[in-house]
This record gives sequence, C-alpha cells and structure tokens, in this order.
Amino acid sequence: MAELADTITFLGTGGARFMVSSQFLGSGGAWLSLGDVQILMDPGPGSLVHAVQRGFSPSRLDAILLSHRHLDHSGDINVMIEAMTDGGRKARGTVFAPADALDHDPVILSYLRSYPEKIEVLMEGGEYSVKDVCFTTPVRHEHQAETYGFVFSTPRHTFSWITDTGYFDALAGCYEGELLIINVLMVEPRPSIGHLALPEAKRVIEQVAPRMAIITHFGMTMWRAKPWELARELSEQTGVPVIAARDGMTFDLSRLDSR
Repeated sequence: MAELADTITFLGTGGARFMVSSQFLGSGGAWLSLGDVQILMDPGPGSLVHAVQRGFSPSRLDAILLSHRHLDHSGDINVMIEAMTDGGRKARGTVFAPADALDHDPVILSYLRSYPEKIEVLMEGGEYSVKDVCFTTPVRHEHQAETYGFVFSTPRHTFSWITDTGYFDALAGCYEGELLIINVLMVEPRPSIGHLALPEAKRVIEQVAPRMAIITHFGMTMWRAKPWELARELSEQTGVPVIAARDGMTFDLSRLDSR
C-alpha cells in the first residue's frame, strides 16, 4: 500500500487586479492533496482550467476553502462548486467561507448552496475538519474584506498559510508549523493597501521560524523584482530556506522531514 503524502500545487501565483486581468501569472488558487483529502483553496479566475490541465479532477474534491470574497480568490468558486458536485446531481464536499461571502452582495450564488453536503462559515478562532485534516482560522486579518489565514494539521505535517492581510504586530504569533506560506504582494510596504510587502514577510518568517517558507501571490512589483532572487535573499537573511512559488509548482511536504 502506497504511503500517504501531503502535497500543495499552486494553480496560480498572481495577485491583485492587474495580474488577474492580464493573467500574466495565473490566479487559480491552490490544490491541497493531504493524504486522501482533496481541498481547493481560493479558486480565483482560471481555477477550473488550471486544475484540469494539471490532472486534477474537481469531482474528487472534499472541500473548497475560501479565505475571502475578493475576485482574485473567488472568481471560479461557483463553477468549482458545480464541478465538485457534478452539476448538483451528487451532493458532496464542504464549502468553507467567511460570512460576508454569503450574506450581503454574496460571491457564492444562492442556487448553488444546496449542492455541497454543507457550507460552514469561517470565523476568528474557528476550528474545522475535513476527514483527518484539521485547520484553524486563528485571527481575522486586516484587509478590506473579512479574511482569514489557516493553520493546517494532517497526520503527517503542520503548515500555515498567511493569506491577504496588512501587517500587524500579533500576526506572526498566530501562525505555526513546519512550513509557512505567505501571500506577498509588494516589494515595498504600502499600509493603505492591506497586503504584505517583502520586509514584512521577512519579519514574519523570522518570528515564526518554520523549517521552510514559500512566498506567493505576487503583484507586478514583486514579479519585476524576480521573486526567485528575492526568495534567495530572504533565505540568507532569515536562515530559513525560502522558495518563490511558480504557477503549476507542486511542493511535497515530505521535503520538510529531513530538516
């Protein structure tokens, strides 16, 4: 019997409006294969196409996880709910989303809400599970929409994903694990934007001190600055190996076991 593995495939690594409208980098979110649990996270525009092109079957999804309602994270959520449930003919899976993605001016269409087995509302300090995978939403982020990051635990690994947020002092203390994934939109801080910049990501990586870190969700300034080179510099500065995600990259968490 094959040993279960935990992998993360980045269907897209672009963030912000220009990246989404140009598709200079993809905006399809990430596919988490955690043992026999399949979770799609933040299915932005193009998620369905990128997933199928990379050999994933949406009908095998156990859950769709939405950090917040902005289009670069939610653009394909309705079509992915349809695909997960075979057009509503097979009730399956759970959709996790903040309340404001469901209530006023919702991004999840009303007629689709009976298709999954259930919909669970994310909230600060929440604890959730999909089979043997557990995750928490430790703190509400500082962003224009209700937004949460995640701390995932599988029987084999623990990892965190800091999604869109402005920097605040308590941020790093809310996240833990062997692997830290951070959405880093900008090279230089712009507090009014509500996204992390490179120096803030450096501070978080130093404070969390994971075995490895991955940066993703790049805006144009990050891309022009060559994120793979920025990741190398972060590695040297923090002492933590840092990788810049690429569209289609699959990271196997077993790489953490030897560190």
